[in-house]
Amino acid sequence: QVDLVESGGGSVQAGDSLRLSCAASGRIYSSSVMAWFRQAPGKGREFVALIRWHSGTTLYADSVKGRFAISKVNPANTVYLQMNVLKPEDTAVYFCARGSQYSSDQASYFTWGQGTQVTVAS
Repeated sequence: QVDLVESGGGSVQAGDSLRLSCAASGRIYSSSVMAWFRQAPGKGREFVALIRWHSGTTLYADSVKGRFAISKVNPANTVYLQMNVLKPEDTAVYFCARGSQYSSDQASYFTWGQGTQVTVAS
């Protein structure tokens, strides 16, 4: 059983940066894929970024490409999401997720954290 706990959210101004963390309890197998999703008020959950645990291969949503960076620290079982040049439209609850497929489809992920709020003021 792997539990995921996100942290690092907060309220910032447009143009600022934040770094989200996702700490996993238990072992993350090398075949795993870790991802970040977000859900804005009144909208569905959308893919943000993913990283293959073994290779470090990444994938980003077009809306965050060039501004956000996903990374991992294997021994610490931690995934990060560095968010730069934040925009008001980045306001959402950000969720960390674990799956086994290289996919942006949330249905491919079977373990989810509780989420952390990010609010970006204009």
